[in-house]
Amino acid sequence: MNRSLGIKLGAIGLLIVLLLIPLLMIDGLIGERQSARNGVLDNIARSSSYSQQITGPILVVPYRQKIREWKVAEKTGVRYQEEHTVSSRFYVLPESFSLNGEVGTELRARGIYQARLFKSDNQISGHFEVPANYGITEDLADYQFDEPFLAVGISDIRGINNALKLDLNGQSLDFEPGFGDDMLANGVHAPLGNVDSTKLMKLNYAFNLKLQGTSSFSVVPVGRDSQVQLHSDWPHPSFMGEFLPTEREINEQGFTANWQTSFFATNMEQVLRDCVNNSGCSSFDARSFGVSFVDPVDQYLKTDRAIKYAMLFIALTFAGFFLMEVLKRLQVHPVQYGLVGLALALFYLLLLSLSEHLEFALAYAASATACVALVGFYVCHVLHSWLRGAGFTLGLAGLYGVLYVLLSAEDYALLMGSLLVFGLLACVMLLTRKLDWYGVGKAPAPEPHLTLEPGLLGE
Repeated sequence: MNRSLGIKLGAIGLLIVLLLIPLLMIDGLIGERQSARNGVLDNIARSSSYSQQITGPILVVPYRQKIREWKVAEKTGVRYQEEHTVSSRFYVLPESFSLNGEVGTELRARGIYQARLFKSDNQISGHFEVPANYGITEDLADYQFDEPFLAVGISDIRGINNALKLDLNGQSLDFEPGFGDDMLANGVHAPLGNVDSTKLMKLNYAFNLKLQGTSSFSVVPVGRDSQVQLHSDWPHPSFMGEFLPTEREINEQGFTANWQTSFFATNMEQVLRDCVNNSGCSSFDARSFGVSFVDPVDQYLKTDRAIKYAMLFIALTFAGFFLMEVLKRLQVHPVQYGLVGLALALFYLLLLSLSEHLEFALAYAASATACVALVGFYVCHVLHSWLRGAGFTLGLAGLYGVLYVLLSAEDYALLMGSLLVFGLLACVMLLTRKLDWYGVGKAPAPEPHLTLEPGLLGE
């Protein structure tokens, strides 16, 4: 390799390294704008309601129990019986639990940022089977049962949008604020009044819960047999939690999802006992499933993914310039390389700023069109040919088209990127298969010419 070619390649490599500076600055700006957006979304959620999780209903039975203990007097050594009363609670999970929810979404804007809220209309029903005397078979006289109540946990009670009424065996009861128990922090409860606990009870319950929230909606399957069905107009659901839907249908109009679980799969009774004994319910709450209403790939994530291909784009563009120099014996100054590289870097800044105001597809099209037009116009003069400039412009436009496909097809991005690089390398090898690389950069040899003596031409 001659010296001039080595200097040119070194200058191109140095320019690529220097272009990392504006690219890193734009990448940092993406993070800052995303953090600002997340802060606004958190403020909107704080003003309305956060993610929602429904836990229950759970039948809670407060009781008092007489405890008798034998003790020995220290001085006399006489044994005596000491009696005291302790207060505790029974927790009964329902035999069946069913939730049928209709979920609609809407956007709330603050400045240039938008948050997606959901409103769900849930019909909840099922039944309890409570054994006689709550399952106590010995020393029944030592127990005194207080008024039981039905408790429903709601993670953010600010999102409740209706007056809650409980239908219990055909009787209408009012819900009251508060979960009524320390086991769960937030929720509502409905006192059941006097019930006959001396025989087996079957309690059929039903109530309607209208709930507003942001980000996600989830349910804890408390029933021995739990069935949850959700319908929504959100076309991009992200199902989450311990269980995936047994059936789901997703289209442009929204989604329908069905979940079905049993005690064999959830082990909720054991988890509830551990929760009561340890005075902590994180494992109980964790047995949930639901759906997230957050856009899985927003404009900031897409822009961040796009900038990861920036160095590849700049390298491919510089490689195209270099091939033009080699094949057409042109001279492109390093400054011209640098200006084109800056134009390619500014594409990502345009994409970031426009995507905050337009749909990402429109922002991408506008940014790519502006960048391709600017570079194409400049290259036509650099290469001293409108035809060469048009060809280079079409190639650059094709690269931006491929990048958009890569961003849209996340699952196949690696495969498509690998095929793109391999195809471009094959094209370079094909175009330069007969090129004398030792002769690149050398001045062409002068053409030979004949010198005739004057006498040979005649007088």
